[in-house]
Amino acid sequence: MAKTAMSQLEDQVELIRREAFAAGYAAAMRAVHEIASRPAPAENLPTPTAPTRRGRPARQPQPAPSKAQARRARAESKPTAKRLERGSNARFVEEALRARAPLAVRPAEIRAALQRDKGVSLAFTSIRHALGQLEAPKAVERDGNGGWRIA
Repeated sequence: MAKTAMSQLEDQVELIRREAFAAGYAAAMRAVHEIASRPAPAENLPTPTAPTRRGRPARQPQPAPSKAQARRARAESKPTAKRLERGSNARFVEEALRARAPLAVRPAEIRAALQRDKGVSLAFTSIRHALGQLEAPKAVERDGNGGWRIA
């Protein structure tokens, strides 16, 4: 009998809790509806010409450029660098080694000479790869101290 009285009490508490939740929810929805139906204050109205997203102004629509304008713009733009021929890095490195012929030259000195004399900027890995290409047919050889010379 104590169990049934306890379960009846729990059922009544649950019913009261649900009714209270429903009443609170209904009151909250009425308040939301009331606030939503009010007109917005004048100072808080967003401007229709400048909606922002993450702090940036919206893009203005631009007219599409004609094909003639696009061609003219490409012709007037900075010319693109021409791609060098295959094997030109090895030729540059070999020329730099021939210029310093009897001496052994390190890759840093080769790079500096190419920048100074030819205006070519090569990465150290490109210089090392070119030296490897020249080493295979025995056009260049290593000295014992990390330098390279013409064979």
